[in-house]
Amino acid sequence: MNISFSKHTLANGLDVLLHEDHACPIVAVNLWYHVGSKNERPGHTGFAHLFEHLMFEGSQHHDGGYFQPLEGAGASLNGSTNADRTNYWEVVPTNALELALWMESDRMGYLLPALTEAKFSNQRDVVLNERRQNYENRPYGLAPMAVLAALFPADHPYHWTTIGEIADLNAVRLDEVHAFFRRYYHPANASLTLAGDIDPDAALALVAAHFEGIEPGERVDAVRADAALEGEIRLRLEDRVELPRLYLAWLTPAMFADGDAELDLASDLLANGKTSRLYRRLVFDERMATDVSAVQNSREVAGFVQLVATAAPGHTLSEIERAILEEIARLGADGPTDEEIERGRVQAEAQFMFRLQTVGGFGGKSDQLNAYNIFVGDPGYFDRDLARYQAVTRTSIPHAVQRYLDPTRRVTLSIVPRGRLELAIPDSTAAVVS
Repeated sequence: MNISFSKHTLANGLDVLLHEDHACPIVAVNLWYHVGSKNERPGHTGFAHLFEHLMFEGSQHHDGGYFQPLEGAGASLNGSTNADRTNYWEVVPTNALELALWMESDRMGYLLPALTEAKFSNQRDVVLNERRQNYENRPYGLAPMAVLAALFPADHPYHWTTIGEIADLNAVRLDEVHAFFRRYYHPANASLTLAGDIDPDAALALVAAHFEGIEPGERVDAVRADAALEGEIRLRLEDRVELPRLYLAWLTPAMFADGDAELDLASDLLANGKTSRLYRRLVFDERMATDVSAVQNSREVAGFVQLVATAAPGHTLSEIERAILEEIARLGADGPTDEEIERGRVQAEAQFMFRLQTVGGFGGKSDQLNAYNIFVGDPGYFDRDLARYQAVTRTSIPHAVQRYLDPTRRVTLSIVPRGRLELAIPDSTAAVVS
């Protein structure tokens, strides 16, 4: 699992990671900023995701669309934002590497002179429309907002979704956006990886030529926050849906912390794939659900397990809840079988290998090097990350399940068709989303 690389840090604090691979005449340019929605604050949400859009709108020395010059050179490119980071990437033919570096450096160092009120207002409208499409007008789309708001207190950085809240997006001013950019989008808060058909010395010289003159900015302190559930929170939402759906969520350890790998594998063996325990019981054997899934959402400050099941016609969410809790209790008491442990380890290793098939894009070698560099300060964390899964045992999984998937400390959300509140889990109160 070792990926060869070299790490360099420019005088302004920019980390530069270089991975040489001459299999194809392409280079992946991958830039991470250590900023996400967790760096926002109540009443001022959605800024990080808004910048994902604004940074494709042009900078001082290229005041126009970001895609056209790079696509014209044969590149593919994209970007994304989550709670913990923002990333941008280009995969370019080898001879277009300098173009990609010039454009990335220009929007890092010279975005604000080109960030006008018109661009800002336009992209804010785009984000609000994206929110309507992906959350408000999508079946079950408000569930993430309701679950996060219940799991984390109002001042916790994971209380809101990355898209932000409507009132905050409508209220934000251009000067606030400028201040947010100056605080987080600078060399000392970024990591740049070049992977592919490069000469490392020449590539590092190109990076230095384009980025070293950018002001470093101030170091960003790590975000710290606590969350705890003292009991069960039962919520309900009415939506334009045909079938009721149940969401169960628990607070769990942060990314790479003790228990994170165990809960990742436990989620898989409970409800991911047709061989999982809950799929076999709920969907195949008893046919009380049309689908079921589970995931350990590993985040930098804290994690959460979320389990989702949609009721089949003629069956209730209470039936499904009861079956789910029985299977969780059984896993916590008896642990997994040797076959389940082995299958989980193999699946984990396969996922690692899948992410490393390409040099660029989401999840390629360049992206993974940056992820480890940003989150643990070591780009070569591959083997130690995989070793966490290899170290999971038949006793460590039930220990984690008993400790974290406590049925008395969870969020339970029922989403039911409009006008059918009786289909929700009993004693549920209306969820408030904004």
